[in-house]
Amino acid sequence: MKVQINAVGFTADNSLNEFLQKKLNKLDTFYDRIIDSEVFLKLDKGDKLNTHKKKIEVKVNVPGDSIIVKETGDTFEEATDLAMDALTRKVKQFKEKTGGIGRRKPVDIQEEIVEED
Repeated sequence: MKVQINAVGFTADNSLNEFLQKKLNKLDTFYDRIIDSEVFLKLDKGDKLNTHKKKIEVKVNVPGDSIIVKETGDTFEEATDLAMDALTRKVKQFKEKTGGIGRRKPVDIQEEIVEED
């Protein structure tokens, strides 16, 4: 799956990028029609001046819809784990709701034509 990682206000190192790629690739085991995903990494000022909360926003594009999850943690790895739990749940729910084929389409109703003798 194609993963686009955007670090807002800082530069993410390669180990974090690889960690995110590895985690998001696991979503393919639950639903194989995922198109791509986009990750936003942000630093948020905490209660103290020197501490930063790490925020992660993940947008997963599936046929006909998008699944978005936002989580916060002390580290990006912790926030990613929380986001993955929520994403796994939402992807499974989406697959069940749509029958695994994207957004539901209306069912065609065919009228029976009765021929009169």
